[in-house]
Amino acid sequence: MQTATILRHVAFEDLGVLSPLIEASGYIVRNLEAGVDDLRDVPIAGDDLMIVLGGPIGAYEEDRYPFLVDEMRLIDSALRNGARILGVCLGAQLLARVLGARVYPGPAKEIGYAPITLSAAGERSCLRRLADCDYTVLHWHGDTFDLPAGTSHLASTTLTPNQAFALGTQALALQFHIETDPRAIERWLIGHTCELSLAGIDIRALRQASRTLGASLARAGETVMRDWLLQSSRP
Repeated sequence: MQTATILRHVAFEDLGVLSPLIEASGYIVRNLEAGVDDLRDVPIAGDDLMIVLGGPIGAYEEDRYPFLVDEMRLIDSALRNGARILGVCLGAQLLARVLGARVYPGPAKEIGYAPITLSAAGERSCLRRLADCDYTVLHWHGDTFDLPAGTSHLASTTLTPNQAFALGTQALALQFHIETDPRAIERWLIGHTCELSLAGIDIRALRQASRTLGASLARAGETVMRDWLLQSSRP
């Protein structure tokens, strides 16, 4: 039986609207809490799925958060075994590091609903399904990464040139969020209140944007994930 290992860094940044799709795809879901669960001997087989979710720490802060070392080893092991991997936000940054790329603070915080621009490769990928929401996604990051060697660049914004990349059909990295359940956005607004205040983000405007745009993104995000899962896995 195939297992979907979900690695979470904070409780409210979960699988969101993607959870029912993962379960309906026949995976046995195994949830792991980074920094709490022991990640050193987690078995991930070649036909398994691994999803590494977001969080408010830096992918380069292993001196402050030593569990990141074990987390990156687990991602590397999953890649070598041929498992499918989806990295979201911090998860994408950790995947970039494992693939040898640099992760570092971006020029500014990028938070809120705004469109991405797909590359030619992106237009051929599962991200083309974001046309259903006018390519408008939820951004919530301050760090960015260089494009790892051997990967395909899929999407960008003016502030963040590397918004998404793919390693063949095996791994997909998204700097932005397609998984967030708009019905649960208040948990994000509460959990990230310090970051939002320091970045000068209008919480009321962000809440209203979620009400206006969140549902269409959620539907498009499910379609993106469904398309990606249907692709054949090749390391």
